[in-house]
Order: sequence, then structure tokens, then C-alpha cells
Amino acid sequence: MWNLEIEDQRAERLDSQRLTGLLRESLSHSFPGCQWADSARPDAPTIAIEIHSFAADFDGTIYDATAEWSVLARDASGRTLTEFQAEARVSRPNYRGSNNERESLREAFERAVNRTLAGLRNVPGGS
Repeated sequence: MWNLEIEDQRAERLDSQRLTGLLRESLSHSFPGCQWADSARPDAPTIAIEIHSFAADFDGTIYDATAEWSVLARDASGRTLTEFQAEARVSRPNYRGSNNERESLREAFERAVNRTLAGLRNVPGGS
């Protein structure tokens, strides 16, 4: 059983609940054998994620999207099991007939989630 704490630390927290929910869902579905606590349990190991950036900038021709967060896994006693940054940057031209901002953000999110999953795959503990 794991605790999963996700905090949005961005200066502008647009769609914060949707973003944290999507990240929580992505992690939960990617580790189907893992059990997740419904509320914080002091006797369980914890994965803590702080979102630092999730945004797309447009310069008139290109969307530059960034997804960045820090990941910390601790055992039940608070000892660090792993700690790393998961980040992704995606540039996408402004194609006609496409929501390029959404697509660039989706791709950056997926890449950062994949880096998060890779960093957590070999963490011991939890059941």
C-alpha cells in the first residue's frame, strides 16, 4: 500500500485539479499490482510529486510545451528510496485544423509521465 501525494507548485495553477487527477490516474493505472491508500497513512511508503511547470508558450509559429515535476519516494520511516526530476519539452508547429497547444501539452505530459514511471519501476517496498 502506497501513499500518493501530488502538489501543484506552479505560479499559475490553471486546471490544477484536472492535471493532478490525470497524473494520479496515469501512475495508478501504470502500476496495476500496486495498492494505493485512499487517504494518507503514516505506516505506508509515499510517492510525493511536486509539479513545477506545465504550460505551452506560443511565439507565433511554434508551441513550446513543458512538463516538469520532482518525484520523491520514501519508505514508511521517511528514508528516501529515490529522488529525481521528470521533465519533457516539446516543440510543435502551428498546424491548421489542430489544437496545437493541447497536442504539445499532451505529448510533454506523456513524456514526463514515462520518465516518472521509469524512475519508479525499481523502487523497493510497497505492495
